[in-house]
This record gives sequence, structure tokens and C-alpha cells, in this order.
Amino acid sequence: MREAYFGLPSTVRFCRRCVISNQRPSSTVEFRHTREERKATIGFDADGICDACRYQDTKASRIDWKRREDALVALLDQHRRGDGGYDVVVPGSGGKDSAFTSHVLKYRYGMNPLTVTWAPHRYTDIGWSNFERWMHVGGLDNILFTPNGRLHRHLTRSAFTNLLHPFQPFIVGQRIIGPAMAAKFGVRLVMYGENQAEYGNDPDENFRPTMDRRFFSAADPLDMVLGGEPIRRIIETTDFTLNDFAPYLPPSAEHLESKGVEVHYLGYYLKWDPQECYYYASEHTGFQANTERTEGTYSKYSSIDDRIDMFHYYTTLIKFGIGRATYDAAQEIRNGKIDRDEGVALVRKYDQEFPRKYFADFLEYVSMTEEAFHACVDRFRSPHLWERRTDGWALRHAVWHPEWAGAEVSAAT
Repeated sequence: MREAYFGLPSTVRFCRRCVISNQRPSSTVEFRHTREERKATIGFDADGICDACRYQDTKASRIDWKRREDALVALLDQHRRGDGGYDVVVPGSGGKDSAFTSHVLKYRYGMNPLTVTWAPHRYTDIGWSNFERWMHVGGLDNILFTPNGRLHRHLTRSAFTNLLHPFQPFIVGQRIIGPAMAAKFGVRLVMYGENQAEYGNDPDENFRPTMDRRFFSAADPLDMVLGGEPIRRIIETTDFTLNDFAPYLPPSAEHLESKGVEVHYLGYYLKWDPQECYYYASEHTGFQANTERTEGTYSKYSSIDDRIDMFHYYTTLIKFGIGRATYDAAQEIRNGKIDRDEGVALVRKYDQEFPRKYFADFLEYVSMTEEAFHACVDRFRSPHLWERRTDGWALRHAVWHPEWAGAEVSAAT
């Protein structure tokens, strides 16, 4: 039996309805991620259907969405203010999802949202353009927060070399900024868009409208792990101080409770469809898709604001055998936009494409040579997923291999 890193299942299986594999981690936030750590992965039922596909069945036929929307209106009425103050915080970048969430809350439900943005590592041209349109066309207020660039570079490099997860520091900030800003400005409601549990995290989270208040804080801030290292060790080996880490330290559950802050998902209350969010954002906030598809996939409108984003998905390909096209195709199969055969073909064509366009930007950002980059990447290739051939690395298991061809089954199965 070949060794499986990261606590992944040693036997690879693909969902019989979409294209996701059982190697997908159940959590999108990997704070203490090492080769030795056991990690839960997406669940499969006895019929070979993944949790995410099964939840799509639930969304389609077992949820009373009118009743959910009524609950949303009741929640918003509890927090609605008439004194001119903000009554809901919406974290986001101005992409299709946050544009949809904030605009719907303001213009359909009459709320007064404050949008807050944890800045990307480096904006793409289309990302910055969409961010501006979010405010100027969508008619929304925004606070753009940019953390200490020198520290953020350091953490990004450490996260890449220690975890092969260059997006980890960004994800920390992105998830913290909403409740942190709400507590600061005296706003008691934070509304994120969709719950990532919908795509394969803990399925029980799909049936809770709120985010877990525990977040990621340690009892002692110095013990919090960023980039694969405790803050204490970073301070001991660099000239950074604890004060420099202030934006990364999450508000405690007790602090949020004392401020009355609740963190909800709009996707719990409204039936979430990423492509429909794109259409809505295009019409109402001026959101524009890119002029070219994103490397590693076939889409043009999802996660297009950060030049480092492509390398986040490239590293998930290396660690889990799941690239960006797999994530996109699995989601669109579940939402009925494409069928499984088309999804398999798209994964085969694009999933292993190297993100060349911003490669030089990435290397410069993390102060790394091309040779060091590839050496680091290769250390994280799990033997049960990858084999080295004379012409380079190849996946041992792929959704287009004959044993998985024509695996689609009906929703009733």
C-alpha cells in the first residue's frame, strides 16, 4: 500500500454523479495542516454519491425555501436600524457572490450594509475593476483593509513552504474581518454568502444558519499557528512583534457574544446558485467576467480578483489530486449547468494546466526561484496520488480513467 499524506484515504474514489473525489478535505481552512495530521474528507454514501451531491438533492426537494426566506426577513427585522447606522456587515471582494449578497440585502430587503474587504495579495486588473464597480455601480459603502504587506508576504511564503497552502493567511483574514469589523462598528449582524459546507465540508453545517463562533483562536495568541508556525516562533526568529499580528487575531467567542454579533450565511435562507449570482451581479452591480478563462479551469467569472489565487488551486491539485476545473465542474454538474460527461472532459482538459500567467508575480511575491518552487511542490505529492514517469509527474487515478466512465446515476439512486 502506497503512503497517503495528510490523512487522506489511501483508496481513491470518484463520486458517481459529479467529478469530485474522496480526497477532497472536508475543511477549506487548514491552520495546522501537516503530513502527519489526520484530516476528515468529503463523505460518500453506499451508492458512491458524495455529500455535496446529496445536499443538492436536499436543496432541490426537501427545503421549504419560502419558509427560509420568511426566517431571513424576521432576522433582518431584528437588526434593522432607522438611525442611519449600518445594520449588517457583508465581507467580500466585489466578486459575484459578495456583490449578490450585499446588493440583495440593500435593495431587496431594505438593509443598510457595510461591505468590508480583506485585500487580495495582488489585484488583477479585472478584480480591481469589479471592486470599483461594486461601489460605484452597485451603490454600496466599503472599507478596504490591507494588512502589513511585509508580514503578509512572510506568512504567505511560510504557508507555501510549510503547508503548500499559499492562501492560508488570506483565508484567515477573510474569515475574521467580517465579525471583527462588526464588533468595531457596533453592528450585530454579519452576512456571508454561501456556506462552504455545501461543497463537501461537514454536512451538518448546512442545516445551521450561523458560523461557528470559535473561529481559530488559541487560548494564547502566541500559540496561534499562521503559515505552519506559531506566532511565538515567528516573533523569536524575525523582527515582527505581536502588535504586527493584530489583524490576524480573531475576536474571541466571548467578545462577539458581549457585542451581540451573529454571523449568518445568506445561502441558508436563499437557494444558492453561483451562476445565478453571476447573472445578478452583472445586471445590478456591473460585475464583469474576465475576457479569458482562468488557467486551470474553463470558467471566466469565479475567483478572478487575486493573482495568487491560481496557485491556491494548483496546490490543491498537488496535495489532493483536485484542481480548479474539478471544483468548478463538480459544482456546475450539481446545479444542472453541465452533465457529468462534459464535466469529465473539462477536468481532463484543464485541471492539470500550470498557472503560467502570474507565475513571475508569485515567485517575486514569495521571494523564490522557479527551481525552489518546483522542489517545494514536489515534496507534497502524495505517493498514493502521483507517480513520476519519464515525461514528468502523472496522477495514478483520474476521473476520466475507464473504471469511472459513465458513472453518472440518477438523483433518486
